[in-house]
Order: sequence, then C-alpha cells, then structure tokens
Amino acid sequence: MPRVSTLLATLLAAASVQPAAAQDLSKYTPEALDRELATTAESRVAVMVPMRDGVRLSTNIYTPRGAHGRLPVVLWKTPYNEHRLRGSSQRYALEAVRRGYVFIVQSERGRYFSEGKWEILGRPQTDGYDTLSWIAAQDWSNGKVGTLGCSSSAEWQLALAAQNHPAHAAMVPMSAGAGIGKVGRFQEQGNWYTGGVPRSLFFVWLYGVDNPARAQLSPDLDEATRARASLNNDLAATKPKVDWSRHIRDLPVSALMSSLGEPPATFDSFINRTPADPAWRAGGLYHEDMGWGVPALWFNSWYDVSIGPNLELFNLARMNSGDAEASANQYAVIAPVTHCGYSRMGPNTIVGERAMGDTSFDMDGAVFGWFDRWLKGNAAAFPDSTPHVRYFLMGENAWKSAGTWPPRGTRPLRFYLSSNGDANSLNGGGRLVATAPGTQRPDRYRYDPLNPVPTVGGGDCCNGGIVIPGAFDQRGVEARNDVLVYSSEPLKDPIEVSGFVDAVLQVSSSAPDTDFAVKLVDVAPDGTAWIIGDTIFRARYRQGFDKLAMMRPGEVYTIKPSPIATSIRFGAGHRIRIEVTSSNFPKFVRNLNTGGPNESESKAVIADNSIHHGPGRQSYVELPFVP
Repeated sequence: MPRVSTLLATLLAAASVQPAAAQDLSKYTPEALDRELATTAESRVAVMVPMRDGVRLSTNIYTPRGAHGRLPVVLWKTPYNEHRLRGSSQRYALEAVRRGYVFIVQSERGRYFSEGKWEILGRPQTDGYDTLSWIAAQDWSNGKVGTLGCSSSAEWQLALAAQNHPAHAAMVPMSAGAGIGKVGRFQEQGNWYTGGVPRSLFFVWLYGVDNPARAQLSPDLDEATRARASLNNDLAATKPKVDWSRHIRDLPVSALMSSLGEPPATFDSFINRTPADPAWRAGGLYHEDMGWGVPALWFNSWYDVSIGPNLELFNLARMNSGDAEASANQYAVIAPVTHCGYSRMGPNTIVGERAMGDTSFDMDGAVFGWFDRWLKGNAAAFPDSTPHVRYFLMGENAWKSAGTWPPRGTRPLRFYLSSNGDANSLNGGGRLVATAPGTQRPDRYRYDPLNPVPTVGGGDCCNGGIVIPGAFDQRGVEARNDVLVYSSEPLKDPIEVSGFVDAVLQVSSSAPDTDFAVKLVDVAPDGTAWIIGDTIFRARYRQGFDKLAMMRPGEVYTIKPSPIATSIRFGAGHRIRIEVTSSNFPKFVRNLNTGGPNESESKAVIADNSIHHGPGRQSYVELPFVP
C-alpha cells in the first residue's frame, strides 16, 4: 500500500502541473524573465541546507505555482553570484518550472550566503551527496534529482556521479573538463595543466572567485530575515581591476597574486604543485579509478579548454563505469562553439572569425527530454534510438551522428614532418608528407621566453580577455622564425578528421628543460590559416609526470604531447598544416628553460631547440581519418 500511495501521489503531481508549450526564452531581457518567473513559480530564497559537518549552504527553491504532491527536481550548484538568477540559470529555472520541475540553485560552500570555507568544486563528494539526500527527503520531492549546469556548475557533478547516490537519476554536464583530474591520456588536474604546462586562465579566474576575506551574515538570522537581507545584498567582493594583459607577463608566476595584495589562498597552494602531486586527489576532482553511476547527457564544444579530457571521460563512462545502466546511457553533443557558448548556436554562427554556417540545435528539447526520461519515467521523451554521439563537423558545417567516439571505422592517417632544415616560418620549406623522409637536416629555432610566440585563438576560457578563443587566422604567428611550419600539398579530395590527433616529436635542446607546442591548422585556398586545435608538452615530464628527467645538449628525445580533439573536414584544395614551436603565451605559462622550479623563477635562459625527422628519428602526426 505505501508503494501504491507513492505512485498515486506522483501521478497526481504530474497531472497538476501541465508543461507549457516550448518557447524560445533566449531573447527575453533578464527583467522580463524575472517577471515571468515570479508569476510562474513560488520561491523560497536563502534556505540554509545543513551538511554533515554542520556547515549550511544557501539554497533557492523555485516550485511551479499551484503544484501539489511530489515533483522531480533539477539542481544547479554554483560558485558564482546566482542568488539573483541571471543568464543560463535564470532561463533554465523558468524553463524547468514551466515543464513541471522544482528548480534549485545552491551556492557552493564558502560562496555568498553559504557558510564555510570555499574550495574549488565545493566538496561534491560530501556537500553534493548531502544536498541530494536533503532534497530526496522533502515532501515536495519525488526522490529523483537531475543535476544541470555549465563550467563550474557542471564540473562538481563528475565526482558526485562516482558516489551513485540513489536520488541522482540523471545529469547534464556542459563544458565540464575542469572537474577532471586524471583520465586516460589526460592528466590535467582540472585544466590546471596541459602536458605538464600550467594554463594562465585559472590565475585570472581565481582572482575573481577566491575571496578568503569575505563578508558573511550572522548565522543566527531566521529564514525570513535572511531572505529579506539577500534581496538587497549579495555579499560580493569588489576587487581592484587588473590589466591582465600586462600583469600576466610578470615573473615569478608564483607571485602573481601576492603582488596584487591578495592573501595566501588556493592559487598559492596549486602553483607549487606538479601534475603528479598527491594533493590533487584530496579535492573535488574526478579521477578515472572512481567509477561512474549516473546516466549523463554531455555537452562539449570544439573550441573549449577541456574538450580532450571531456571526451576521454565520456568514453570511460561508457566502457568502464562499473554500472551497466550508467554505461549504456551516456550521450554526447559536441558543438563548434567556445566554452559554454551553446546559446549562440543558430543560423550564421561565427566562432572567432570563421563562419560555421547553421549550427542550430534544440538544446532545451534535448535537456528536458533527457530529464523527462529519467525523472518522470517518460522513455519516449529521449528514445533509445537517439545516437550516442551527435557532433558538428566543421568545414562541412553540418551535424553528424555516430555510435561511438571516434566514429566507428576511423583509422589513423600519418603525416611525417619533412624539410631540408628550413621549416622556419610560413616562407620556409616545411612539408607534411605521407612517406617517411630520408636523411634530412633537423629544423632549428631559438626560443626566447621573454619574446614568446603569442596565442591567437584556439580553445580557452575564463581568462579576463587575455586570450580570445575561437577560430582565427594564424599567418601572423607563422611569420615568425621561431615557428616551424609544415604544410601538405593541396588536397585533391576532402577528408574528414574526427577524433584524437596525436603528435610524436623527436627533439633536442641546448636547455635542460623546455616546452614543445603543436598546432593543427586548416589552410584555405586563399591562404587563410584557421586554427583547429593546439597542445603543448613540458620535456621534463616525458618519462612520466612523476619522473622528472632533464635533457642533455645534443641528445634526441621522444615527446608525445596530449592529443588534440576535433572534428574538421579539410576541403578539396585545402592544406593540412602543423606548427611546432616552444611557447603559446599567454595561454600557457612560459618555460624559462632553466630546469629549475619554473613557476617560482624570474630569470630566463634562451634555448636552441631542434625537431628531427630523418631515418630512425621520425616526427609525425596521426590524424583520425573517417573514410
């Protein structure tokens, strides 16, 4: 009888809230969305939800107006100032309530009205678990919760999925790579590194987010008083503006925050680590040995900072989750936009400076169809026939579908780096060839850390404007003599490259340590050189991130950078191009070439670096060719 009563209550709740017709809310002003939400939802704000250690997290609850009985719940957890809904959370809140869901926004521990000390990702394995337990115990909840969010609001979901909470029915992580520690070929520790090289974006991001000297309300306030106070105050810090385009050049890197007057905080702890530091296991990152227990609909983008680790984890969750139902229900959508740029998909999409055509995709239909399946039991809303992978093929500018990633039948297509020792710059003689070259002189260039190769586009995010992500022409970069340029002949027929691009370089250096950066470029018949993706690797980690190994002058070493993930159709008449150099700044921290503790040093050494490509020392790239 209790099970029958519960079923009856669920059916009555579903009947009492009729989903509104789909409506495009993206063109509404924030004020208009506020007014609509006020008429559609009943809200409770600044509700303090207790965690197992007594710390309480500020939580806003939006319930469909007039609803009765138990309803499914969508949870959005955030480190950002979303107590007053804005942007994506505001639009999703209204969409969820209109479709019969309770929508919850919760501030992470230590952020705004939540108590405690902030930690990146907000303790997903404890705070996330306890929040799900609290929601499932409420008399307005049907016990099924879907987690939703982009960037930081997605990344905490990953470690939570390993907990396999009984109420965690489904998840929609969007652009969630900074929640991944180590998975497969990627050991980026939340995108702090690529190939062992720190990325600058988190320095800028932490300045804006980490605020150990924050203001807090008295813990003794009752809910009504706290709610009134939250209407007029957001407890947000207003820090001095920083010209990051100048400040990011200062050395040592480890002093970037203290030189701004910031107290010791997260940055100071992270910057002194290495990629293999055991401390990375202590936080909220997901690691490949944790298991996976939740059906997931992933949204990723080709010009994001985290596309490689995201796709690697998607494959892991499908193949080795330890949970048969979860493995069978992993789906991915991969768009041609930048980090969390899904709302910009539509007709005549421009990414950076490149036209991608019509990228239209029914995001809301996919998201709420997914939740309807798992939170309401409506299997037809997201049918089994849905392709597991839907990806946008750039160059052809069309959506494609596949059962796996990479698409089934993909095979490696190898191109060798070749020249007569004259691949320097766009005007050199560097070539990509299908046959291993004979005896050749190595290509040499001089890398000066105080005159680094500038970043122009590619995948990045959240960096205060020091890097604009997207597809941009690389010919300005390729004009430099410290950039080696290798181009194929014009293609007679178009080819699709979809999957992971691998590079293997034979290198030497006059320095004990240096970096090697690789870029994949699509060269149009008019010469425009569109960046497709890039990667980098710090030579000291070539034997493993836990085994430092310095170089000796004159010796040749094998370097295997982290793969580049992409989907691009190189058209007939286009050329495939690879760039190799030793810096990509300010996206990546410069290697000062000393072999010492790089991020705490201020003195730089010029390195004479070489790429070898003769017999027994072949340098090459392997492209995932889709016949």
